[in-house]
Amino acid sequence: MSEKNRLGNFFEDFQVGQKIAHAPPRTITEGDVALYTALTGSRFATNSADTFAHSLGFPRAPVDDILAFNMVFGRTVQDISLNAIANLGYAGGRFGHPVYPGDTLSADSTVIGLRENSDGRSGIVHVRSCGVNQRGQIALEYCRWVMVHKRDPQSPAPPTCVPELPDAIDVGELVVPAGIRLNQYDTSLSGSNELWEDYAAGERIDHVDGVTIEEGEHMLATRLYQNASRVHFNQQSERGGRFGRRVVYGGHILSLARALSFNGLANAFTIAAINGGRHVSPAFAGDTIYAWTEVIAPLALPGRSDVGALRLRTVATKDQPCTNFPYKTADGTHEAGVLLDLDYTVLIPRRA
Repeated sequence: MSEKNRLGNFFEDFQVGQKIAHAPPRTITEGDVALYTALTGSRFATNSADTFAHSLGFPRAPVDDILAFNMVFGRTVQDISLNAIANLGYAGGRFGHPVYPGDTLSADSTVIGLRENSDGRSGIVHVRSCGVNQRGQIALEYCRWVMVHKRDPQSPAPPTCVPELPDAIDVGELVVPAGIRLNQYDTSLSGSNELWEDYAAGERIDHVDGVTIEEGEHMLATRLYQNASRVHFNQQSERGGRFGRRVVYGGHILSLARALSFNGLANAFTIAAINGGRHVSPAFAGDTIYAWTEVIAPLALPGRSDVGALRLRTVATKDQPCTNFPYKTADGTHEAGVLLDLDYTVLIPRRA
C-alpha cells in the first residue's frame, strides 16, 4: 500500500521548539474578496471601496482582516489540527502590514507548548503561527491551542510545557498602517457618526441583526480558506462523530460576528489585535447567529491624536438575540447558546 498520502500530525508527533512551514502559499484575489463579502455581508467602508481607502492613505481597499486571518489559519490546519478534537483558544494575536488583493500569504508555526490530557488519548498543542506576504512583511501573528488525538494512547507523553501568554497586546505594540491619515475620514460614507470619543468602558452594544447559516455557505467558506479539516465538510465521516453532522468552522463564526458588529462599530476600520478568545460551543447549519459587544477600554495611541483604539469583547450566540447581552452564568461558565467569546482591539478615528 502506498504511503504517499498525508494523515496529519498526532499529539506525539509534536515537539516544543519545532518549526513547521505550511503549504501551499495562497495568492489573495479580487474573487476571494467578493466571495467573502457574499458569505458574510461585511460592510466596512475601508474594505468595500477603493475610493474610501484612498482617502485614508491606503493604496487600495485592503482585504478584511478576518479574511486574512482565516487564510493564514487555513495554511496551518493540515499540519497542526487535521487530527484535532477541538480548537480551544487564541491569544497574543497582532495584525501588521495590510493585505491587498494580489498579495501572496505564506505561513509557518512554532510549537510553544505541549500537555497530555489525563485520559492519555489526546493532548493540548500550543503553537505560534505567523503569516507573511511575498515581501516577507508580517501580515499577522497569533497563538492558539488545540486538542489533538494521539495516534497511540500507549505512546509516552512528551514533557509538559505550558507557555505563558499575554492577557492583551500592549497599546504601544499595536501597528497603525503606515501612511494612514484620517483628516479626510467621511462618516457619511462609513455609515456612522460615532468615533473614538463616543465609546465608554463598560458600554454594551447589541448589534441587533441575525444571520442564518446555510449548509452550503459554511462548507464554501471552509474550502475558500483551504481548511482541510474533515469535521467541517465530510458528512460521511462525521455521521459517526460526536455530533452526527458537520460542524461550522469557528473562523466562519468569527467572520459573521465581525460583519454583524458593523451595526454599532462601523468606524472600527481595522483590527489591530486579537488579545484572546475561544470558541465556546459548536455551530451547525440552520443556526442563526447574533452578536453583541462590550467596550473593555478606549485606548489612546502614543503620539497619535487622529486615531485611537478600542479594546472590545464580542460575544456571538446562536438562535438567541442579544437584547439581554447573554454571556456567563453566576458560576463563570458561558450561558447556553454562546458560541464565541472574543477579546480584540480595533482602530477607530478620533475627532479633530
